[in-house]
Amino acid sequence: MIASPLVLIRKTKFTDDANAVLKLMDGRKASGLVIGLPLNMDGTEGPRAQSCRAFARNLQRIRQTPVAFQDERLSTSAVERFLIEDLDLNRKRRANVIDRTAAAWILQGALDRLRGAAAR
Repeated sequence: MIASPLVLIRKTKFTDDANAVLKLMDGRKASGLVIGLPLNMDGTEGPRAQSCRAFARNLQRIRQTPVAFQDERLSTSAVERFLIEDLDLNRKRRANVIDRTAAAWILQGALDRLRGAAAR
């Protein structure tokens, strides 16, 4: 299984964000959700990570769905390095795909982690 970028949902109001996520899940028949967790470099959780956890808790009030969190530290820089070195994309083209590609990178990390846990 390989993750691929779909659409980017820009954060606005919780209700709009939740509806967009649930609509996307319904359209893809997704049975769970992986949320990138923006940890601090020392592994602690700051306000952004707490905001992600709050989003998941509030989403659970609308619909009970399995949620997994995946450490997203360095995902954007890893993807940007790939886009520059391997695909030779200029700054404008990178800006158009960086967030979606980083989301796919985070999802792929979660899938690989789950696959590794299942193999044990």
